[in-house]
Amino acid sequence: MALQALLFDVDGTLAETEEGHRRAFNDIFVEAGVPWIWDHAHYRDLLRVAGGKERMLHHARQHDPQRLATVEAQLEPLHRAKNARFAEWMKASGGALRPGVRRLIEEAKADGLRLAIVTTTSRANLEALLGAAFGGAALFDVIVCGEDVKRKKPDPEAFEMALARLQLAPQEALAFEDSRNGLLAARGAGVKVVVTPSVFSHGEDFREASLLVSNLEQLEPDTLPALKALLG
Repeated sequence: MALQALLFDVDGTLAETEEGHRRAFNDIFVEAGVPWIWDHAHYRDLLRVAGGKERMLHHARQHDPQRLATVEAQLEPLHRAKNARFAEWMKASGGALRPGVRRLIEEAKADGLRLAIVTTTSRANLEALLGAAFGGAALFDVIVCGEDVKRKKPDPEAFEMALARLQLAPQEALAFEDSRNGLLAARGAGVKVVVTPSVFSHGEDFREASLLVSNLEQLEPDTLPALKALLG
């Protein structure tokens, strides 16, 4: 089947945002009187757990169980505060995209391909990035966020939902991910995947990827022909 749509993950794929998330978590922990500091190595481990709320609960259960009830009671305001702090960081950063991303999106749109966001991050975080990088979400035909699904990556639900909304078969789409969780989610929905590892996901197992490159700029100047060839 011919390629009809590109499905993009967000954090680590469109932009190197995870460091901004990590710093935002640490800031709100200080403000809330929660004595946690998530360093780079620990946050890399936490990224195996999809979702900010889920990461906070996971950390409490594994490393600070006596604080679990307190964190559960504060979970929603903590997460809102963290998202607000991340939005401030994203606005200040100007929404810098990873190499090759903007060019691919512009070429795909000009070629008539449809574009979708398939993420299990929150809608607030997505809006912060898309607003800073693209001035909004108008470029994308379909958006699936964490609030839209019951099961987050590596479950394939988000990709299955995006395909249903696009009314496409898995063989008509190509996914872009940076992590093993995202790769497994897309493959679970039957979608082939291009992986561009991020700072936090470098070194993970990507054996199921159809293509593994450091960044999309490596495919220029013939990016779209190379991607279409992956579908055979």
